[in-house]
Amino acid sequence: MSLPTTTDRRPLGLYALVVAVTAGLLLTTALANVASAHGSVISPASRNYGCLERWGDNHMAPEMATEDPMCYQAWQANAAAMWNWNGLYREGVGGNHQGAIPDGQLCSGGRTEGGRYNAMDAIGDWRATSINNSFNVRLFDGASHGADYIRVYVTRQGFNPITQALGWGNLELVAQIGNTPASQWQSVPSGVQIDIPATAPGRTGRHMVYTIWQASHMDQSYYFCSDVNFGGSNPPPTTAPPTTPPPTTAPPTTAPPTTAPPPGSAGCTASYTVASSWSGGFQGDVRVTAGASAISGWTVTLSYPSGQTVQQAWNATVSASGSTVTARNVSYNGSLAAGASTNFGFIGSNSGGTPSVTCRAT
Repeated sequence: MSLPTTTDRRPLGLYALVVAVTAGLLLTTALANVASAHGSVISPASRNYGCLERWGDNHMAPEMATEDPMCYQAWQANAAAMWNWNGLYREGVGGNHQGAIPDGQLCSGGRTEGGRYNAMDAIGDWRATSINNSFNVRLFDGASHGADYIRVYVTRQGFNPITQALGWGNLELVAQIGNTPASQWQSVPSGVQIDIPATAPGRTGRHMVYTIWQASHMDQSYYFCSDVNFGGSNPPPTTAPPTTPPPTTAPPTTAPPTTAPPPGSAGCTASYTVASSWSGGFQGDVRVTAGASAISGWTVTLSYPSGQTVQQAWNATVSASGSTVTARNVSYNGSLAAGASTNFGFIGSNSGGTPSVTCRAT
C-alpha cells in the first residue's frame, strides 16, 4: 500500500488520523490488559502502580504534566512500565540485592528489563501517600507465588527523596517476614494479598518505603519504591488489580531443580540453607521431607557450632537452648505424604556457622 502524497491533503489527514486512533487503541488495549501475573505493592502504592491507578483511564490527559509531573515523565519515558508494573524484578540474584543493584537504581531494580523502568529512579516530587509511623505494606500477588521472604525498608530521617537519589545507605530495615506460602495470604478475586506490619519511629515528612519481595516459585526478586509522607493517617485499602492476564509472556514458573536430601532412617530428612544474611543476623530456612512412608509430625534439631538467638519463626514452633535450636511442626504442616515436603524458617542473630541437622518423625 502506498502512502498518501502531500498533494492530496484530505487523504493525508485521514491517514494521520487513522494512525493516531490506531496507536491510541493499541495503548488503551494494553492498559485494559493490565499485567496481573505477578504483583506489586499496592498500598502505599509503588511508583508505577500509583501512576497506573491515577492515570490509566486518562493517560493522554495534558493536565498530567502539571498535576502529576513525575508520573508524566514516567509515562512519556515508557508507557509499558505503567501497565506492566509487575515486571519490575530480577532473576538469579541469590539474595545479594546490594551487589546486583547499584545506588541510584533501586527503584528500577538496577535498570532491569532493558531499562523499561528507568524513569522510576527519577529524582523529584513524586505523589506521596500520607501514613503514620505504624503502617501496613500491602503486597498483591496475582500469580499466587507466595514469598520466601518480604523485607520492608524506610529511608532514614534527613533523607529527601525530592532532591536525593536513593541508595542502600539511606535505608533502614523496619519489617520482614519469612517463608509464607500463598495459601496463607488473603484471597482476593484476582489473586492473593498480604499485609506486612511495619513501624518506623522518628520519621516525619517525606520519605520512601522500599520493599523487596523474594517470590517462592524461583529465584525471582521484586523491588518496589513507594513515596510516603509521615504524619498523616493510613489510607483506605487499595482495590486489587483487574484479573485480565498481561499482554506479555510471563517468565517461566518452573522452580529450579534441587537435589533431594539423602534418605533418613527416622522417617524424615531435613536440609538447611541460609536464605540471606546481614550484619548481626541471618534468615535460616529448613526443608523437611518425609521418607518412604507418610508421617503425622516431625521435630528438627539444629546444633550450631556457636550460640544463636532466635528472634522470629514461621511454619514451626521453635525453641532454643544454648547452641541447639529445636523446631516442631505446627497444626497445618505436620502430616506429610511419603516423599512430600514442607518448609519452615526463622530469623537469628549472629551468623554462627553451619549447624548439623537431624529430623525425627512421629
